[in-house]
Amino acid sequence: MTSLILRVTTLALEPLLLLYSLYLLLSGHNEPGGGFSGGLVASAVLALHMLAYDAASTRRMLLVRPETLMGVGLLLATTAGFLGVSQGRPFLTGLWAELSVGDAGLFALGTPVLFDLGVYVVVVGVSTIILLSLAEEE
Repeated sequence: MTSLILRVTTLALEPLLLLYSLYLLLSGHNEPGGGFSGGLVASAVLALHMLAYDAASTRRMLLVRPETLMGVGLLLATTAGFLGVSQGRPFLTGLWAELSVGDAGLFALGTPVLFDLGVYVVVVGVSTIILLSLAEEE
């Protein structure tokens, strides 16, 4: 039986921790952070949910299988690497595209962000598999 206080606190902390996880992911090139540390914080959210509720509830919360997350993350990271190769440059060369969004101005979107997103998704997938394996062990 889990604590009511833990369940209520988990519901309050999950959105904040996921937001912090996204902050770490997106600020990783200018400050400490990136896909790995952001993915670990997102995995901590899943671990907290698993402690407050159960493994089945965490699987339902995830919406996709962790194996699928690993595959999609590897595909994103590999795609980011091969985009440089398709331009005749070395593997994992950073390419940038400037995008204009109305009056908001220009911002640059590049392959390092795509690579970090891939790492983020892989870390969430792998750590979720480990956590679920430990929780479902009888």
